[in-house]
Amino acid sequence: QVQLIESGGGSVQAGGSLRLSCAASGRTFSNYAMGWFRQAPGKDREFAAAINWSGSRKAYTDSVKGRFAISRDNVNNIVYPQMNSLKPEDTAVYYCAADYARDRGRDYISTTRNAYDYWGRGTPVTVSS
Repeated sequence: QVQLIESGGGSVQAGGSLRLSCAASGRTFSNYAMGWFRQAPGKDREFAAAINWSGSRKAYTDSVKGRFAISRDNVNNIVYPQMNSLKPEDTAVYYCAADYARDRGRDYISTTRNAYDYWGRGTPVTVSS
């Protein structure tokens, strides 16, 4: 089992920044690719960003490219998305997820929700105009 706990959500005005954190425990963190998904009210959960086990490869959904930056700390078992230039349409609950990647190649990451094995409970982000 991997336990994931998100933090750092809150309310911010459009154009502002937030840095979320996801602390992992329970298994070897570096065996997992990590992802962030988000779910806006009344919508499906969607992919936002992902990072491979080493941090050398990253992926973003088009709507956050150039504004979000995902990183990870494999010593302290934390993954961060730095979110800049926030827009009202970024308002959502943000979820951290872990995808077992040890046998899938060093560059493996997934943008698919069903690929992920473990999920956190989410942290809400509200961006006001």
